[in-house]
Amino acid sequence: MKRVAVVGGGVAGLAAALRLVEAGRGLEVVLLDANDRLGGTIATERSGGFLIEAGADAFITEKPWAVALCARLGLERRLVGTRPDDRRVHIVRGGRLVPVPEGFALLAPTDLWNLAGSPLFSWHGKLRMLLDLVLPRGSAEGDESIAAFVRRRLGREALERVAEPLLGGIYTGDAERLSLRATMPRFVELERRHGSLIRGLRATARTRDAGARYSLFMTHADGMGGLVADLARRLPEGVVRLGSRVERLAREGDGWRVVTTGAVHDVDAVVVAVPSYVAASLLAEVDPTLAHGLAAIEYASSAIVTLAYRGTDLPRGLAGFGFVVPSIEQRSILACSYPSRKFDGRAPEGHELLRAFVGGALRPELVDLDDAALRAAVEADLAALLGVTARPALVRVHRHRRAMPQYQVGHEARVAAIEARTAAVPGLALAGAAYRGVGVPDCVRSGEAAADAVLAARPETHVSGRSQTRA
Repeated sequence: MKRVAVVGGGVAGLAAALRLVEAGRGLEVVLLDANDRLGGTIATERSGGFLIEAGADAFITEKPWAVALCARLGLERRLVGTRPDDRRVHIVRGGRLVPVPEGFALLAPTDLWNLAGSPLFSWHGKLRMLLDLVLPRGSAEGDESIAAFVRRRLGREALERVAEPLLGGIYTGDAERLSLRATMPRFVELERRHGSLIRGLRATARTRDAGARYSLFMTHADGMGGLVADLARRLPEGVVRLGSRVERLAREGDGWRVVTTGAVHDVDAVVVAVPSYVAASLLAEVDPTLAHGLAAIEYASSAIVTLAYRGTDLPRGLAGFGFVVPSIEQRSILACSYPSRKFDGRAPEGHELLRAFVGGALRPELVDLDDAALRAAVEADLAALLGVTARPALVRVHRHRRAMPQYQVGHEARVAAIEARTAAVPGLALAGAAYRGVGVPDCVRSGEAAADAVLAARPETHVSGRSQTRA
């Protein structure tokens, strides 16, 4: 029987394993993960009526791959959307929370009247943004950082007050180093086609809402950990091998030898769905050049501090779904979201749940603080920004070290080279957030594409020899 090993049990690895199982063809699939549970950074805890997410708490449906996977597996009824409440995001300016102007599409405005009335920008900053309507197009060649692009088209205030903090909440990255083409290719195309971001966004807004579309965020009724559990239950018994850390990958004849703690798996193909720096160490013997390219992708570390309060302990209340903090405000918090406002069933009646994000590429040292110091830093910011002085009823700290890949300038060329080297190695495919998208839907797409590549490269009539597992 033909066999395929999937290394890594995060979303990408799960998606790859499910795709391989769905393909049938008499295929035997083994999913190997070093941990005692699946999901990678995704994990959900219930405590005292609160639902606490260690990692991602939702995914966007505008990218269709996660929803399509759930539909294929009959999980649609287990998905829930955001509550129909105030879905705005606020930005800290001078210690106050100011709503992002209606129609502001991540980097640029579409509604000039709302822009004019917003206290988020000075009049100089607003007029500078309008120059986007007359500035010439930039060069179509090469890549540039998000920061350089926003300064060129919209000015310094647009970068500091909106683009940098919103992107920091997504990538926990440094806008001065993040690649525009790799992270936000839509804006490259808007400039190319329309010569102006404002004109381009206003044109596309006729057929789509170009802003932060929170109605399109969904999660699982039991949290994202519930989604992982439902996906895992769709795999046949015996596929998942937890506590199986892969220590070595090697080409063995026409196939692969996968050495784990306690077992050796001889297989025809392998899907490597772990962080790129882990993949680099596993593939160093197979292709040193490929390993070097994988190791070159940098990662950022961050921490999530989740706090629960009684509603009466929040004297200023909670407006919108959360807020982001520009680095020029010199706070510890990068962003803060309100899960109990976003989704039903996240907190008991009369209570609120807050998730504060700390660290990232700009403040990596904060992740190394102990729990007490990290909690104190977050509580100090919440006291200043929300007026919260009561002790929280519950606190959880989750650290994610080297968990968020950084798509730095030149990332597309780097990934293209990695993909070319990978394609030249028989029976090898890569998957995960390191390459062409960091969200849950992107990881689903990556895992399924890796499985498809393995299936396409190994016709079902071909068997390379007898595969076996030796304990």
